[in-house]
Amino acid sequence: MTSRKPIKVAPTREDHSVTTLELFFDLVFVFALTQITALMAHDLNWHGVLRGVLLTGVLWWSWIGFSWLCNLVKADEGSIRGVVLLAMAAMFLIALAIPEAFHDLPGGLPGPVVIACAYFLFRALHLVMFWLIADGDAVLRRTLLRFAPSMLGGTALLLVASQYHGTTQTVLWAAALAADYGGTYLIDARGWRFRSAAHFAERHGLIVIIALGESIVAIGVGVTDLPISWPIIIASMLGLAVSAALWWIYFDATVLYGEHALAAEPNETRPKLARDAYTFLHFPMVTGIVLLALGLKKVLEYVGDTEHHHLDDPLKGVGLYALFGGVIIYLLGHVGFKWRTMHRLGVSRLITAGLALIAVPLLGKVPALGQLGVLTALLAGLVGFEAVRFAQERDELKHGEQHA
Repeated sequence: MTSRKPIKVAPTREDHSVTTLELFFDLVFVFALTQITALMAHDLNWHGVLRGVLLTGVLWWSWIGFSWLCNLVKADEGSIRGVVLLAMAAMFLIALAIPEAFHDLPGGLPGPVVIACAYFLFRALHLVMFWLIADGDAVLRRTLLRFAPSMLGGTALLLVASQYHGTTQTVLWAAALAADYGGTYLIDARGWRFRSAAHFAERHGLIVIIALGESIVAIGVGVTDLPISWPIIIASMLGLAVSAALWWIYFDATVLYGEHALAAEPNETRPKLARDAYTFLHFPMVTGIVLLALGLKKVLEYVGDTEHHHLDDPLKGVGLYALFGGVIIYLLGHVGFKWRTMHRLGVSRLITAGLALIAVPLLGKVPALGQLGVLTALLAGLVGFEAVRFAQERDELKHGEQHA
């Protein structure tokens, strides 16, 4: 006699695509990234940037769990629909409380506690739903039991952190993420289940688009209350060109190579490749885009706000490092992704990241508009070089003649 499934779900197939409910879920992620960029811009120092990165880590780990869950069961059918919507509400609470993540405002509920509790609710929904759909799969349930302590430890540390301030609070946040990320990495990935390479690659590609959208939003937000001018137009077009270059770097070929590598991987090791290449190595890509958004926001303020800045003022300190550092981190994420999926070193992207790093101290006295122009030129050079150098290989990849 077979046991009856405790919940109603619709299993996915190999050719499964992202559902509209998952896209709806991502809208909250957009808002959360906007909140993080605003928080870092308000507290523009190294400590503030570190806290922004930690918040991005919390959001990423929240989002990533449901990318795995919805790779096994359809998000828009059966019981999981309600769970996804509840998880969406929990993430929205986290996003609303981001301005108070580290500094609680007078009156109302304590912001740090709200974030810790909402994060626990989100992770608990994910874990319980995973447990229910694993009914009859003893290996997956053992993996979930090994996974639970790191999840509980991470959320508990966030709750403890809410009772502290300053450096201690930041250290506890870092410890919470280390527990969550580290615990997941140490678990034998073969115990996870993975069904659709197409869905997983598409899901992560869409979240990169979401993050790039935030970089464009940052350009507009930076000049919301300022009169339109030629410097604003030029800076906006350069910023858009940078975002477009990051789009090209990922979507011209990387997304296809990743999907093909994932589909070709043996079933036994496919979850490990998905974990390494997507769960972990997409995090620096998203983080890099968030930091770039901060840098673009500051550049637009510098060139547009003539009351507080002159057109020849250079972007300094954290703003300059966020602008260039975001792109460097993004490119290094790509280098790691290419090595993990294709076992090839992305030399051109590594060189471009190195040139961007060298450029930062050399551009200390260059006006902000010029600094952005140099960054745009570096990325345009990378795009142009790869478009010519790998033209035949990528044409064959896209048209299915052969997989490089």
